[in-house]
Amino acid sequence: MEQLADAAAEVFAETGYAKATTNAIAARAGVSPGTLYQFFANKEAIAEVLAQRYRAALQAAHDKAFDPGFATLPLPDLIDRMIGPMIEVNVANPGFKALFNAADMPERLAAPTRQLHQAVVGKIAEVLATRAPDMSEESVRTTAVVATQIFGALLNTVVAAPEAEREVWITELKRALRGYLEPIIGA
Repeated sequence: MEQLADAAAEVFAETGYAKATTNAIAARAGVSPGTLYQFFANKEAIAEVLAQRYRAALQAAHDKAFDPGFATLPLPDLIDRMIGPMIEVNVANPGFKALFNAADMPERLAAPTRQLHQAVVGKIAEVLATRAPDMSEESVRTTAVVATQIFGALLNTVVAAPEAEREVWITELKRALRGYLEPIIGA
C-alpha cells in the first residue's frame, strides 16, 4: 500500500488529480492495475490515504514549529525553530503541497489540509503576540500573514533545489524573514 501511495503522490503531483489514472499509478509503482485494485477501489481512495498521511506529517511539523515558548528566543533562533520543521515536512513530501492545493482535487479531500495550512497564520500570530505583547491584534495578524507569505514564496525554491544547493536557499529565506521581522518585533 505504501508503494502505491508513494507512486500516486508522484503521479498526482506531475499530472494533477484529474489527469492521473490508476494505470499510471500502477505503472509508476511497478505493479499491475489489478494489484492496485486489490488495495484501492479508485484513485480517490488513494488520494484519501495521501491526504491522511500529509495531514499527520503537517500536524506533527506544526507541533514542533509553533511553540509559543519559542517567543523569547533570539530572532535567528526563533526563525530556525519555526521554519525548520516546516521545511523538513515539505522536502520529505514534495508532491503533497502541489496535490492538495490543486484546483482539481476533490474538495472533501483538500479542505482539511487547506485548513491546516491556513492555521499556520494563527499559530505564527500566537508566537508573535507572546513575543510582542504591546502589538495590536491587527498588527500581529498582518505580520503573521506577511511572514507566512515570505515563507511560502521561497518554499518551492527550497524544495526544488538540489540537496547540495538547498542550504543556500534556506539561508536566503531566513535572511528575508529576519529582514522583515526584526524592525517589527526586535532581534
